Amino acid sequence: MKKFRPQPGFVVKAYRFALDPNAAQERALHSHCGAARAAYNWAVAWVTASWWQRAAETSYGVAEAELTQWRPWSLPSLRKAFNAAKHADARFAAWWQDNSKEAYNTGLANAAAAFDNYAKSKQGTRRGRKMGAPRFKQKRKARLSCRFTTGTIRVDADGRHVTLPRLGTIRTHEPTGKLLARVQAGRARILSATVRHERGRWFASFQVEVRRDLVRVARPEAAVGVDLGVKTLAVMADSTGQIRTVANPGHYDQALKQLRRASRTVSRRQGPDRRTGRKPSKRWEKANTARNKVHHRVTNLRADALHKLTTALAAQYGTVVVEDLNVAGMLRNRRLARKIADAGFGEIRRQLTYKTSQRHGTRTITADRWYPSSKTCSGCGAVKAKLPLHVRTYHCDACGLVIDRDENAARNLADLASAGTTGTGVAGDRDTAQVSKPRGADHKTRATRRSRKATAGRAGGATLPHQRQTETRDRTQAEALTLW
Repeated sequence: MKKFRPQPGFVVKAYRFALDPNAAQERALHSHCGAARAAYNWAVAWVTASWWQRAAETSYGVAEAELTQWRPWSLPSLRKAFNAAKHADARFAAWWQDNSKEAYNTGLANAAAAFDNYAKSKQGTRRGRKMGAPRFKQKRKARLSCRFTTGTIRVDADGRHVTLPRLGTIRTHEPTGKLLARVQAGRARILSATVRHERGRWFASFQVEVRRDLVRVARPEAAVGVDLGVKTLAVMADSTGQIRTVANPGHYDQALKQLRRASRTVSRRQGPDRRTGRKPSKRWEKANTARNKVHHRVTNLRADALHKLTTALAAQYGTVVVEDLNVAGMLRNRRLARKIADAGFGEIRRQLTYKTSQRHGTRTITADRWYPSSKTCSGCGAVKAKLPLHVRTYHCDACGLVIDRDENAARNLADLASAGTTGTGVAGDRDTAQVSKPRGADHKTRATRRSRKATAGRAGGATLPHQRQTETRDRTQAEALTLW
């Protein structure tokens, strides 16, 4: 699918509203999302069938020129093949007309994107973690979602209803006045809509092209450094020397007692068992719903707190400096994983990035991951070789400065804005004596014990049956990517 590019002076924003569908509309929503999942699974099966067929023919000694042709996975090719198969396939012939064509297009577009990500990952041209081959989506685990790009997509004039193709007019749980006012004034144009079921509710997200109206910040010349933590969520030091702290609300910890009680109730009910095919009882479903409501409330409270924090920062300062934290690595610490996940470090950085650039036209500077903000003295710039995590007060051996560890890190981050750098990973671009590469740091991730064992096993030449099967599948898929 071609990526949409906004016109000059416009930006693409999302407006999300909670829905209050009636029983018939909720069944239709489930049907559309199920149709998207069915189309996705059909596309995955249709493409990978040629892979396994070629692998089987190769094992029989069939010549290369006589092998089954590769099946393409581009969106136009998948659409053409699906339209030809939906009339004859018994899985679709009886009910495919009950849903909008956009539901099936959603599944096919997701499948095409999944195959593209897998191909780019195998070829080494995709950023991020390594992606595997697309797999089938299970009915009980798949996220319910469907996207509409054509047809009647609008926000009704009463400000409390939205209209979607084949679903009709659905009442919203909250007013849609913010989007409606922009559409009626000609400052916004709705591009698409996505319905999704999450946190026990149905939501409608509108992708809108909006005229970019920047809001001037309160202090455009000031910069602030934000040091994130667990006990204290954020310590903020601006360029004038003012220090502010935001305590960690700890929404999950506050709900632990209620969650334990709800989980204990669920465990005493007759739940589902996939091994024996046992279905859950009505009392288990009721108890599980009550437990999920607690999780949903914690999620909503956390999202509200993070939005208020990032909105206040973006609206006040012209430059915001944050750290590039290795959140995935920090979550491996089993003693702090729950606290770190509850804090939402990655979400804070994401929100600051788009709020500063799109709403206010300011900037967000991301300090280098190896920049020693906590080890560097904010007074003279000297760098300590070691600073354990339990040491909460910074004592400078060069100038004698004694300051809280988090405040010192926040001051160093704020200084990066005036220095015009994101940090070199050693000290902070100051004209002071600095220690180069403390403890011999080389900016490389060290191998874990598991990876070393896997490397040693491969070096020894011993392979297990499931490893041989995986290697055969990888060779077949790599051949498909090479020839496609």
